[in-house]
Amino acid sequence: MPATPSVKNPPEERLVNLVVALMATEQGITKDTILGNVSGYREQAEAGASKDALEKMFERDKESLRGLGIPIETIGDWADPDDLREARYRVPTAEYELPDDITFTPAELALLNLAGGVWSESSLSDDARTGLRKIRALGIVVDEPIIGFSPRVSVTDPAFPALQQAIERSRVVRFTYLKPGESGARVRRIRPLALVEYEARWHVFGFDLDMQADRTFLLSRVVGDVETTRESFDPALREGAGERGLAGLEELAARSIALLEVNPGTEASLRLSRRASPAEQGIHVPYVDVHVFADELASYGPEVRVVEPSDLRDQVIARLRAARDLNGGAA
Repeated sequence: MPATPSVKNPPEERLVNLVVALMATEQGITKDTILGNVSGYREQAEAGASKDALEKMFERDKESLRGLGIPIETIGDWADPDDLREARYRVPTAEYELPDDITFTPAELALLNLAGGVWSESSLSDDARTGLRKIRALGIVVDEPIIGFSPRVSVTDPAFPALQQAIERSRVVRFTYLKPGESGARVRRIRPLALVEYEARWHVFGFDLDMQADRTFLLSRVVGDVETTRESFDPALREGAGERGLAGLEELAARSIALLEVNPGTEASLRLSRRASPAEQGIHVPYVDVHVFADELASYGPEVRVVEPSDLRDQVIARLRAARDLNGGAA
C-alpha cells in the first residue's frame, strides 16, 4: 500500500491563513469548515491526514495565536453554550478598532490610506483568497473589506519553522545556543513543547534533556540550523506547555523591574507605556532579559533614561558608546 504523501506547509503561513479566515466573518466558522477550506489544513486533509491529527493541529494553532495576543472567540449553541460540537470560531474585529480619542492629521491619513492600499492589494496569498472563496461558497457571510487588519504574526527567526515542525511531530531537537557573556555557544538537546511569543520575541519552551529541567530559549540566540532527531516523545507532554512557558516568562519579568524616565510624546513613550506602570520618578517596566531590553532601550537614544537597575543602565550606556564610536562621534 503506498504511503500517504507528505505535505509541507510553512506553519507561519497556516497561522496567517487561519487569522484571515477567523477575521473574515462576524458569525464565526466551524472547525470542520476551517479544516476543509483553510490552506495548511486543507492540503493535509487531502494528503490523508486523520481528522484527529488535524483537530490537534488546530488546537495547537489556536494556542499559538492566543499566545500572540490574538483573541479567538468560541461561540457555542445558544440553547446549550457548553455543547461545543458545532462551535464556531472567530477573531472579533472590534478588538482591532482604534480608540475614539485617537486622531490623525491629514498627512498621516494620507500615509495610512497609501499603506492600506498596498496591504489590500498584496496582503492575501492566493491560498488565503481561495480559502475565502470556498467559505463564501458554503453560504457563510464574509465581511468586506476584511483586509486592513494586518495580523501581527512575526516569524522572522530562522529557527521557527524547524522547531514548529518538530513540535508537531513530537521529535527531540538539537541546536547551538549562544548566550551573551558566555565564552562560546553550547549545544542544547531538548524536547520542544511550545513556541511562545513574549514582548514581540519568539521563544521555544521545552525540556532540556541534559539539564533534566524545563527551559525557555530565545530563538534569536539559536546559532545555525536546528537539527531534528529521530528520537520522539509523548505528544501528551505538549498539553498546556504554551501556558507554562508564558507563565515562566511572566514570572521572570515580574522579578526584573526597570525604573525609566521617558520623554513624553516620543516613540519610546508610546511603546514602553503599553507594558509599564506609573512610578514617582517615571515608569516601571518589567523585562525578561537584560541584554535584549538594553538593545531596545538603546535604540530609543535620548528618549529614555535608565534610573535603575545599574546593570541595565551600564548595558545601555555600553551600546550607546559603541554606536558613537562606530560612527566616529566625539567623546
